[in-house]
Amino acid sequence: MIRKCTQDDVTTIYAIINDAARAYKGVISNDLWQDPYMSLDELKYEIEDGVVFWGIEEDGNLVGVMGIQNRGNVTLIRHSYVRTSRRNNGIGTQLLHHLEGMTKGPILIGTWATATWAIRFYQRNGYCLLSQIETERLLRQYWNIPERQVLTSVVLANSTWEATSRAAENHIDPKQ
Repeated sequence: MIRKCTQDDVTTIYAIINDAARAYKGVISNDLWQDPYMSLDELKYEIEDGVVFWGIEEDGNLVGVMGIQNRGNVTLIRHSYVRTSRRNNGIGTQLLHHLEGMTKGPILIGTWATATWAIRFYQRNGYCLLSQIETERLLRQYWNIPERQVLTSVVLANSTWEATSRAAENHIDPKQ
């Protein structure tokens, strides 16, 4: 069952994020790795900053979470994590499709450039990897992350973003 997470779920979200993020250890640069990967205070800040988490519940327990954040003219998918023991069972795909259904506009997703499995996941779900120049511009515009993270991340976009950005470059209405 997919459901919106509540304040009562914060410690479970925290546990899921830090369990799943162990996959980054040794993959992202050592200066960016920390244990825990995300502190409880950082998670609370993200929620206060507008990230709304949704989760998949099995037998009364959350097994995966994914956040969505409205940034005006774009929607960000943030903090997508599935418990290590439940990976590769379609949980991430179900959450992503659910969140995609919550918006009609452009969706952007940021992840570590070295997290090749995450990049492949989003590409399999129809997202395109953006150029490094566009990635850096968008990360600085829509995310609140350290500069070092900007330089070591990628951004992927859905087809609505592609159509909107192409239309803007050509000064045409993307609805035509």
